[in-house]
Amino acid sequence: MSEPAGSKALGIRAGKKTLWAWAIATFFGAGLGKPGPGTWGSVATVLIWTAIAIGINPPQPLLLAMTLAGIILSVALGVPAATIAARESGRKDPGFVVIDEVAGQAIALLAIPISGATANWKNILLALLLFRLFDITKPAPVRQLEKLPEGWGIVFDDVAAGLYAGAVLLLAIHWLK
Repeated sequence: MSEPAGSKALGIRAGKKTLWAWAIATFFGAGLGKPGPGTWGSVATVLIWTAIAIGINPPQPLLLAMTLAGIILSVALGVPAATIAARESGRKDPGFVVIDEVAGQAIALLAIPISGATANWKNILLALLLFRLFDITKPAPVRQLEKLPEGWGIVFDDVAAGLYAGAVLLLAIHWLK
């Protein structure tokens, strides 16, 4: 994979890049956005999920199943992709790796079909804001999960942040009906 423009500014070393791992780790380039690559990864996830939830408007059980499949896929591919991209960049948890935000953000969005709520802009925006809040602040035990080795630590702290965000979103949807 050739070195992307601005790669020095992102802390990406020149050298061998495993194409599939970098494509997944950066969520097809969303992680190269500035500023705040994690936010770009979350926004990309929200836009894709919204296009499906509102644009296609599948029945709630199908939306739930599709969201779960996306979470499983992003974690299953994300852990090895994040590990490879981190090793190849020479960084423990590079900011351009955003597949972890994809997984965590999708977990937060999962609260919408689980609750039976409408996928409207208010619920979707609240899912985005809550996930970013928990991802950035990393309350206990989220921060401790960063200590897991390589891609496991990169991905699972965001999975936990997504669980926190999803739980708060479920409560908000229930109480704000």
